[in-house]
Amino acid sequence: MLQQIAYRVLLSIPVLFGVLLLGFLLLQLVPGDPAVVIAGPNATADVIDAVRREMGLDQPLVVQFTLYLSRVLQGDLGVSLINNTSVVSELFRAIGPTVELMVACLIWSIPLGIGMGTLAAVYRGRLLDRIVMAISVAGVSMPIFFIALLLIQYLGVLFPIFPFIGRGGPLWSLEGLSHVALPALALGAIFIGPVARMTRSSVLEVLGADHVRTARAKGLPERVVVLRHALRNALIPVVTLVGLQAGYLLGGAVVTESIFAWPGVGRMAVGAILSSDFPLAQGAIIVLALSFIVINLIVDVLYAVLDPRIGH
Repeated sequence: MLQQIAYRVLLSIPVLFGVLLLGFLLLQLVPGDPAVVIAGPNATADVIDAVRREMGLDQPLVVQFTLYLSRVLQGDLGVSLINNTSVVSELFRAIGPTVELMVACLIWSIPLGIGMGTLAAVYRGRLLDRIVMAISVAGVSMPIFFIALLLIQYLGVLFPIFPFIGRGGPLWSLEGLSHVALPALALGAIFIGPVARMTRSSVLEVLGADHVRTARAKGLPERVVVLRHALRNALIPVVTLVGLQAGYLLGGAVVTESIFAWPGVGRMAVGAILSSDFPLAQGAIIVLALSFIVINLIVDVLYAVLDPRIGH
């Protein structure tokens, strides 16, 4: 198991390098000059040129990327051009709320999606199956900003049950739970559909396997057959999907955090790009890429837990 984890960590190094390179090049295309941001809108051309030379922005892109890469390897992500604080401290402030939002989203959407998919497979072709599939298709089809606006309109304005602006506190506090409810509902709504559809097809495939027929022949109750003998084997492709969808979830978190003014990494990245705060934007890209790599590493470990043959 440890050897497999170490192998996966080594494979993630070139991926992270590619993300750093791509993020660096993409930020070169963003309108705005960091030297102008630092010098101020009323600065003369000489002052702006001096700032540009001091920051190394007059060097070729290869030299700029090499200098940037060496600073990243030393743990120095630079200083925010807008707030004049270290990027690392800004990221530490934003990571906590993003993790809270992810946990609040996944903790209800994954069990609900797996449960809906399992019920749809057991009652295949019946009304319950069609209802679950209709909900799944609706969840996949609707964009997240539309779901978020619906939740704000009905649960935040017409029936003011939950607040919809900002973060109220830690996730374990009542105020924090009430503030994270609508962002977590909006983010989880796009997650349920794919999980339910994959669970349904996977459980249907396993229900026709020999070991399931043997379990039924032994006279075991259908509930035990489904939960103990079918669902566990059916979870492997679902775990794969959850890992892949988690990457899209990070993208959805950028939209969700912006709509609900949630102070996470996604909202911070959008603000940094719009204000030409390149060091902060690059730091946010690194955090999002690392999150995706860690999620995929967790998925690989779960493979080995669900099917020990993969670990060997």
